[in-house]
Amino acid sequence: MSYLFTSESVSEGHPDKIADQVSDAILDAMLSQDPDSRVACETFVTTGLVVVGGEITTKAYVEIPDIVRNTIKRIGYTEDDYKFDAESCGVMVTLHSQSPDIAQGVDESAGKEQGAGDQGMMFGYANNETEDFMPLALAYSHKLVKRLADIRKHQPELMPYLRPDAKSQITVEYNDNGSIERIHTVVISTQHDDFIKPKEKSTAAQTVADQGMLGKIQEDIMKHVIPEVLPTEYLKDTIYHINPTGKFIIGGPHGDAGLTGRKIIVDTYGGKGAHGGGAFSGKDASKVDRSAAYACRHIAKNLVAAGVASEILVQVAYAIGVAKPVSLTINTYGTQQVGMSDSEIAAITRDLFDMRPKAIIDRLGLKNPIFLETAAYGHMGRKPSTKTVKLQYIELRNDGEDEEMIRKNSTQEVEYFTWEKLDFVDQVRQAFNLV
Repeated sequence: MSYLFTSESVSEGHPDKIADQVSDAILDAMLSQDPDSRVACETFVTTGLVVVGGEITTKAYVEIPDIVRNTIKRIGYTEDDYKFDAESCGVMVTLHSQSPDIAQGVDESAGKEQGAGDQGMMFGYANNETEDFMPLALAYSHKLVKRLADIRKHQPELMPYLRPDAKSQITVEYNDNGSIERIHTVVISTQHDDFIKPKEKSTAAQTVADQGMLGKIQEDIMKHVIPEVLPTEYLKDTIYHINPTGKFIIGGPHGDAGLTGRKIIVDTYGGKGAHGGGAFSGKDASKVDRSAAYACRHIAKNLVAAGVASEILVQVAYAIGVAKPVSLTINTYGTQQVGMSDSEIAAITRDLFDMRPKAIIDRLGLKNPIFLETAAYGHMGRKPSTKTVKLQYIELRNDGEDEEMIRKNSTQEVEYFTWEKLDFVDQVRQAFNLV
């Protein structure tokens, strides 16, 4: 029997995503000076206000209000009409150092490995629905809101009324065999200017103006967004809901408060597979909520790409302060192609991928300032890339009497989205006799 499955995404201007980006921008700024920074940074945004709090231990010196304002400006909140803009919003900072009780279990020391920053379970997922080994509904939900942002920033003449806040949702219809039949429903809601004014002050005139705006938005999305994003072979009797509530002028933090870590399903697999519950943004890689989730995605993607199965869920679990995971399990949903049970696949996988926290950090380069780009449009399914970043690493100089900090400016090539690399495919094929 056929069935439907739905995933959603939100734009970089959504209030929760503003909070995620601010938290990760602060994390990156600290890592660019001190790669051993311990950061757990939470952000709250509402009308005219940003509150940054959490636990941070670092040698870095960072002007947090400047980072907050620059991040908000980059997203596009630059107008007074938005009731939240980079220049005028208030910024409150309430940060303190990391608990020494946690640090003693995480820090490396003589004879002791770096332990996990917390207990818990993390998941990674991959399937073969798209070239990025991501669920189709989520992949194209991301692309829809990303297209709106690209138009707003780079082609404003196409839709000059767009504002930063937007949401999307795609429902996919699967057939009896679990294969994709079509995109069943598309939902897009985009914030916009009040670009058609009523001709007089009356309810009837306002209704006419609102209908005119809605008609223009629907026309432009069907012309400039849908054809540029969604494959035509999936658009068969597709239902479209475009700004289904009508006008969407009040948005962003003025329309709804935002908080770091409230879009964890958007950040991962859109409801496919599973999620351990831990958010990513604002956390350095000693927090396995983030680093181990990335490592599990890396495993799942390489296993599917190698042909072990067409769909895989990886779960890993830790005890706080302990380096070795307490478990690593595999679920292939019956799609395995190597004549092994899931437990046998998991046993081989445990030998291939070292899942101790320090090994994950080293393998994926997670002490680099690479996290701001993850904070909108999904942490998974992105293209690996290499970019030049500016670093201001801090060294301690001790002349025998006095100790001082020396900042060393440099640039360095760093890799982004390393967990999306297919760099273990050959090893996986060899281990599972798929060569």
